[in-house]
Amino acid sequence: MLHANASILEQKKAKVAAVAEEMKNAKSFVFVNFSGIPVEDDTQLRRELREAGVKYEVVKNSILAFALKEAGYEALAENLAGCTAIASCDSDAVAPARILYNYAKKHENFQFKGGVVEGKVVDSAAIVDVAKLPTREVLIAIVLGTLQAPISGLARALDQIREKQSA
Repeated sequence: MLHANASILEQKKAKVAAVAEEMKNAKSFVFVNFSGIPVEDDTQLRRELREAGVKYEVVKNSILAFALKEAGYEALAENLAGCTAIASCDSDAVAPARILYNYAKKHENFQFKGGVVEGKVVDSAAIVDVAKLPTREVLIAIVLGTLQAPISGLARALDQIREKQSA
């Protein structure tokens, strides 16, 4: 029996190390309470997260508490109660919050518990603020539009001058 317990303990230690490593490498990760969510809705959410490059996993609170301590985010451990899932992304800091926020608007049981964005511990209100940020593509379009506006204005002005001179 002692051998079985040692094996289970090793499995748990490996899981803690894996989750802690995931936290350290992520641009952001978010904890949510997912209780009371229909299976088909959960399946759809997981598909959307996967397509966006977001890893979503249900993890025991005790494992998460040890992983948070190992990753240096133990302040978040106080939020670990009830059913907890973690969504993390190592390429887009906004994607987990944005996708989960849109999902939470349709499911009142689905609640944010806290998380980390770009290495900073944030509460559920800050996660909602991050979720409302425009996507990277929209921000690029805004910047390009802003940069292009003066050039377009100059081109129109020069064209009007040319038209007046030709007339």
